[in-house]
Amino acid sequence: MALPMLPGNSLNKNLGKDKFHKSQHFDYSNGVRMMVGSGKPGIGGELLLGQKSQPNYSVFPNGEGSDTPSWVAFDKQVLSFNAFFQEAVPQKREEKYRVRKCKIYFYLEDDTIQVVEPELKNSGIPQGTLIRRHRIPLPPPDDECFYTVHDFNINQQMVLYSRTFMVTDCDPFTRNFLRKMGVRLNPPTSTPLDPYSNLRQEMEKSMKPLRPYERLDTLKQFLDHDRNVLRFFCHWDDSENMFGDPRELTLHYFLADDTIEIREVIYPNSGRDATPKFLHRSKLPKNQEHSPNPKRQPGDITDRTVLNVFGPMGQGGRYILDSLKTGAVHEQFYKDSDLTLGGMVNVWGRRVVICDCDNFTKEFYRSKYGIEDFSPVQYKAPLAPKPPRPVPPYNGFGSEEDSLCSCQGLLPKPPQKDFRKLMEKDRQGLESNVLRFMGKMVTENPIDRDRLFIISFYLSDDTICVYEPPQRNTGVLAGKFLERGRVKKPGQELFKSEMSQYFSAQDLYVGARINLNNQGFQLIDADEYAFNYMEQHAEEFPRANMGSIISKIRSIPEDKQNEIKQFLTLSDPGNTGLIPYEPFRGLLVGLECGLSEHEVMMLGRCFCERQQPEAEVGLMLAVAQDHLRKKHFESFSDMTRAFTHEDRHRTGHLSTKEARTICKAFQLPLAEDLLRALLKKFDAGSEEMDYHAFLAGINWRENPAPPVLPDDALKFNVDWSREARDPEVKSINYSVLLEDVFGSVNTNSNQPNTVTNPTL
Repeated sequence: MALPMLPGNSLNKNLGKDKFHKSQHFDYSNGVRMMVGSGKPGIGGELLLGQKSQPNYSVFPNGEGSDTPSWVAFDKQVLSFNAFFQEAVPQKREEKYRVRKCKIYFYLEDDTIQVVEPELKNSGIPQGTLIRRHRIPLPPPDDECFYTVHDFNINQQMVLYSRTFMVTDCDPFTRNFLRKMGVRLNPPTSTPLDPYSNLRQEMEKSMKPLRPYERLDTLKQFLDHDRNVLRFFCHWDDSENMFGDPRELTLHYFLADDTIEIREVIYPNSGRDATPKFLHRSKLPKNQEHSPNPKRQPGDITDRTVLNVFGPMGQGGRYILDSLKTGAVHEQFYKDSDLTLGGMVNVWGRRVVICDCDNFTKEFYRSKYGIEDFSPVQYKAPLAPKPPRPVPPYNGFGSEEDSLCSCQGLLPKPPQKDFRKLMEKDRQGLESNVLRFMGKMVTENPIDRDRLFIISFYLSDDTICVYEPPQRNTGVLAGKFLERGRVKKPGQELFKSEMSQYFSAQDLYVGARINLNNQGFQLIDADEYAFNYMEQHAEEFPRANMGSIISKIRSIPEDKQNEIKQFLTLSDPGNTGLIPYEPFRGLLVGLECGLSEHEVMMLGRCFCERQQPEAEVGLMLAVAQDHLRKKHFESFSDMTRAFTHEDRHRTGHLSTKEARTICKAFQLPLAEDLLRALLKKFDAGSEEMDYHAFLAGINWRENPAPPVLPDDALKFNVDWSREARDPEVKSINYSVLLEDVFGSVNTNSNQPNTVTNPTL
């Protein structure tokens, strides 16, 4: 060639082309080799002669619209068009063509089309879905493409599978959507009338009578009041007849059809047969005599009267009706407006008095008739009081409840327990529902006088258990002193008919003296849980109710009140507003204000000034090392690698939550409360702790702590709520006490008038 091989200087079409692949035109279909790629392009994806490019999109070209898939963006969005088509009818004389109305639905999510024809009554042609939902191709020669939203408009024709549809109108959503798409909508057009449909309508109108019969429509009453029944409690006095007696009846009035049914209330062992009904369900006439009227023959009671008949009977005959209803028989029946409390109903000669009704009936009359007075009619004599059932005295076998159950029936049953109380007051996690008190024996024996006992009261079943803790050099064996069970109060007769009284939770408080099986005890202290429980349930425990305690102090004479104020002022020469607890307790006990030891302690707890001591880190680490040494835990190097692995930034700090998770993963044999307290001590203040110092502190191999004595280990104590135990009450803020009790403070204290109550 004379021209160089450069772009623009050569006629070779393959110059610069890099795709020379061939499309697959042959494949297996149902095991038969055949050509399946007639519509595929040629070499390198170039179109063959006669082929047209098919776009990969349906509405928007690439680069327009949002990136959301169409099946998500247009989910449940359908364009609705009104259309019709004409169908030729060549085999009928009455009509030449038929206009059939239909609906065209275009689904935007996948460009599918559905054509539905509404069903008409007695049309004689199959109607419903004419074209199922799928993508419909365009008419030839563009049958390789499918209908899109741009092909739709109103007042235009569409060819769907060789059938021409005329689109007349659309709904507001479709109109708004097409306008936003930039489609200029044509004006809507009307659907032409169908000659045969008009002929059928005229024929149906001509078949209707010009003067129709009067229609008694009872369907509305049935639909409105179906299953609505008014119930009345009635009384029928039949004592005038021989062997007659008063009867109790129940009257049911059915609002659906104004019928009445009466049933008799038959009690057991009444001597009467249990008849199913006193009056069958029917309409009850008003005008009755003592003897029932003879039943009327069929045809006596009619709505209209036939005056004359012309022609043969049946087909082809004519008749004239009495429009004035001169021969109609009118009979009055009982309605809901006739049934009132205290009224009388004549039930075929029996005078039945309405005495009462149920709640639904009262609400019905209140809403419909505005009646508010529903006072029942007393027709029964008051029942005689049942004679007291004598109970034999307790015989000493088993418990009193068990012996009482054997006297209440032929088949003895075990006594019923208060299951609801058991479920509410049983142990739930850390909530033990057990009140523990410290007690001493009330005796003159000097050895027994110093013995200490733990008296536990279980709120779930009101049982008491007494345990004696071990004490050194007492010569008394410790252990269980009283088995758990209910304890009777002293001074009660053993063999009696009444049930014995047992100790309850209100009988136990600090300072109380109780007698447990002829052994006296005096309660001298209680644990923190017992005090907190009594304060939280002050309505059940009057000894812990601050309102009643303050009322007792206010009720003392005025001279004693002045003595209290003077003593408190002299006990605080520095005007600090605080006095020690022991002088405060001695003052209240010496004045004989009627306060028990428990109430004095409640005052001290309420108006106390407490300071929480800080736990010693060294003691905590010594206790932790002692536990780890006893459990032979030595995985400190593995824990160091785990902490370092979690520390991504190598700062030497981790969050307390992550550190606790690692400790749990290595099954660190420490109590939960001790581990939480240690992690809190090594916390830097930003919820991150120094794990190097923590691991070095608990490593008993490399950094052994001094040995822990038993007495020192008891200093770090944790109560049931997993918080550090509150310190003892040492000082009382008497300025706040005087202001709350007497309404004035006679001190110049600079202390703020606040009450610190750690139990709240």
